[in-house]
Amino acid sequence: MAYNPPTSTFHIFFLFSLLLFYSLMKTYGRPETLANHHHHHHIIEVKSLFRATTCSEFPTRGIYTDSFSIDYRLRARNKGSMLPMFDKDGPCSPLSTGDKTEKARNYTHVLIQDQARVQSIHSRISKEGISVEPEAVRLPANSGKVFGTGNYYVTVGIGTPKRDLPLVFDTGSDLTWIQCQPCLGGCYPQTDPKFEPLNSSSYSNITCNSTECIQLESGTGNAPRCRASTCVYSITYGDNSYSQGFFAHETLAISPSDVFPNFQFGCGQSNGGLFKGTAGLLGLGQDKISFVSQTSQKYKKLFSYCISPSSSGFLAFGDSSSVTQFTPLLKDKRGPSFYFLNLEGISVGGQELAISPSTFSLSGTIIDSGTVVTRLAPSAYAALRDAFQQAMKSYPRASEFSLLDTCYDLSGNDTVTVPTIVLHFQGGTDLDVNQYGILLGPRQSQLCLAFIGNSNARDVAIIGNLQQKTVEVVYDVAGGKLGFGPGGCN
Repeated sequence: MAYNPPTSTFHIFFLFSLLLFYSLMKTYGRPETLANHHHHHHIIEVKSLFRATTCSEFPTRGIYTDSFSIDYRLRARNKGSMLPMFDKDGPCSPLSTGDKTEKARNYTHVLIQDQARVQSIHSRISKEGISVEPEAVRLPANSGKVFGTGNYYVTVGIGTPKRDLPLVFDTGSDLTWIQCQPCLGGCYPQTDPKFEPLNSSSYSNITCNSTECIQLESGTGNAPRCRASTCVYSITYGDNSYSQGFFAHETLAISPSDVFPNFQFGCGQSNGGLFKGTAGLLGLGQDKISFVSQTSQKYKKLFSYCISPSSSGFLAFGDSSSVTQFTPLLKDKRGPSFYFLNLEGISVGGQELAISPSTFSLSGTIIDSGTVVTRLAPSAYAALRDAFQQAMKSYPRASEFSLLDTCYDLSGNDTVTVPTIVLHFQGGTDLDVNQYGILLGPRQSQLCLAFIGNSNARDVAIIGNLQQKTVEVVYDVAGGKLGFGPGGCN
């Protein structure tokens, strides 16, 4: 047979390339890791990890104002509509008190309240596990740091005539409620005047013997009571915040064109806790009484949000996002209202950690808008911490801060080089943690790895909002899937 050098050379090159590809696949484990092979570190300006002191965004107030129409044109995207997000305590926040004497965030208080929420979720999921076998609209989302939590809020319209009121939105709870006059059992301070049902022509109480009242327990954890034939709700949160009052119907408006009459909500007569400044809560869980379920005919159980470290973010309903990679939303009898995902692995600096798959399957994983710092199973966190410490060994260590045990003194640095952290989910979908979700701390001399290990291997892992920053998180509840869109706040 005649010798053909060009063909043989091509074959040899092809085989070599193929072997190299499979060698890399074996080394890095995932195709998406190959694409980011040379992106193993973030170079971060240390001062960018702390809150800005000047406003660089155009502030708006309410959802139907003239300033909204101006800002909307500035921020129009290819699909859907968008309103800006403000850091509640930041210089652009419409709800900011303007108090310049407290520029530094009370990180200790934040972490304590965050841990209370996490413990409540763990307890709730554990107990439940034992007892039970369109048109896009974007709302302004604002950081609720004044509550001592990392929750965010949006402004919606309530009643007839409409009142624009700021509500915390929470994927970890279902009932939507607002503070109502008269506050017979006492109310916490809020920025706007409290809602007065007697002044709204569309308000009506729900009766005790109605199906709506009977179903209330699954969304609140408490059996409803009856007062003068009116359904009475009661709900308590992990940080001991609470609301009690009448279960009622009212008109809820997301935009001038998206108005929902007879929306079921709580008209709180006795409220307390960490909601200071806002009027109540918008429940985005999966129960029948949640906002997601009640508006399903319009929005098809599709919503998304993007939390920004600056001023620009959003909460969207019915938006057809450009996100193409999704991971399945799982059904879990331990907590049917929560959003469960299948976390499969973690990479640090481009290298996937040697964590047994049983570690993730034993605990399970939820994603939550109200938890600040991501919680991981003890062995998963230990592997992440050890790899992070190895990558950061050139920086001086600092003492532990509250629940954060891997801290560094960066007081002499203008920039810091930190390894990338990627969370791998079922279906090849990754959450590439932004630089703002890697380090957290009260001062430049004490910045810490922003992850925490659970104390029990069976406690559910929680993907917190700090690690979700800058990413558009798309909840396609009807489709049973969730996606991450990098740079979603842009």
